[in-house]
Amino acid sequence: MQDRKWSRRDWLKVTAATAAGMVFAEPLRAAAPPAEAVTPELIAAAKKEGKISFYSALELNTAERLARDFEQKYPGISVRVERSGAERIFQRIAQEQGSGIHAVDVANSTDPAHYLDWKKNDWLAAYMPEEVAKHFPADQIDPDGTSATSCAWFEVIGYNTEQVKREEAPKSYADLLDPRWRGRIVKAHPSYSGAIMTATFVLARDLGWPYLEKLSQQRVMQVQSAADPPKKILLGERAVMADGNDYNLVLAKDQGKPVEVVYPAEGAPLIIVPSGIFKSAPNPNAARLFQSYFFSAATQQMLADEFAHRSFHAGVKEKAGHVPLDKLKMLKADPAQVQAQSEEIKARYAKLFRV
Repeated sequence: MQDRKWSRRDWLKVTAATAAGMVFAEPLRAAAPPAEAVTPELIAAAKKEGKISFYSALELNTAERLARDFEQKYPGISVRVERSGAERIFQRIAQEQGSGIHAVDVANSTDPAHYLDWKKNDWLAAYMPEEVAKHFPADQIDPDGTSATSCAWFEVIGYNTEQVKREEAPKSYADLLDPRWRGRIVKAHPSYSGAIMTATFVLARDLGWPYLEKLSQQRVMQVQSAADPPKKILLGERAVMADGNDYNLVLAKDQGKPVEVVYPAEGAPLIIVPSGIFKSAPNPNAARLFQSYFFSAATQQMLADEFAHRSFHAGVKEKAGHVPLDKLKMLKADPAQVQAQSEEIKARYAKLFRV
């Protein structure tokens, strides 16, 4: 049978038709679960299961580092990383759940709207790691304890310092419309990347579709992942990026590479990356142990220090040289609105940018 591209709506239809007894109505709100510490009993039960399946939209080197550090901390438990773009992870989980395949233990995605779908389908388990309850702000925790923000970053403007002088570099989204940047910009696509879906939603909301229409006339190079624009300007294939992860540029700059981050004057889209455990997890105890490890101060600090990610853990210090969160104008998105508009955004964007 010939494969075709499936949309979020397609997968929801599949799960509605095939998941026996699945109800898509909003479930009754439960009380938030009590905080749970890592106990010898949990570790023993997790080791008895001996493995965990981690679906992640984080970059592969980040997801693999999380897996390897966990395996070293808890010998005898192996982590299988299934890494892909957020939209592909969403599609895969919907397909598996709709077919009665229970393979995923823990999933994180760069599109928080996915958790609205998974929670509505009653696929997520309530679990509150002790450090989440103690050290994370309430607005970064699902009220029912089915997920929390494991890390975050910003989608930003950036440029190659060998091709663009600092005084001439764009300082705002409006600056990207200057004719000097025609044919010199790279941008990622919202149909592949959950982070770029959120960023595109924010730009359409705050700047309007007429802005994106004007940007599309700048002969913009289109790439898939939010990690791709930084790579293109680093290689010199384009001088400026209209979006892309700030952490890639921070890490490259720390290594002496000719790149610079620009947090746009209008504000930068904040990308949060939730993590949650599935009710049908084949290794539920290992999943709980991994979730607690993921949100621990040590792991959160590692993500900040080694990968320049942001953490909402109150005990984590910002990476040296990183612009503090309270110094940035953050453009936040409502996941429910992103979810409602996602298909329209994909279609309209593809038409404008002819991709």
